[in-house]
Amino acid sequence: MDAQDDVAAFLERHDLETDPAYRTLDLTSEVGEVAKELNESTAYGANPETAAIERDELGDALFALLALCTEVGVDAGAALEESLAKYERRLETTGSVGSGT
Repeated sequence: MDAQDDVAAFLERHDLETDPAYRTLDLTSEVGEVAKELNESTAYGANPETAAIERDELGDALFALLALCTEVGVDAGAALEESLAKYERRLETTGSVGSGT
């Protein structure tokens, strides 16, 4: 069983399936909490070497993303593989993973 399967089973077991719009809001909120921790731990970027994020905050964001993938029927592992391949192609052709080059 992989992480997405674990999340899907948890959602089903606790009757937590919901509309993807709500999952998206939850994901946005969780990523915002990660950003808040980074901002606060670095004095809003003044001290990047002090960057710190609590593991449970990253876990919450990951849970929210995997729950969204589950709700919309996307295999998270396959989506990640596609993204990695895309970034690999970009590095080979442009030298950057960014899409703006």
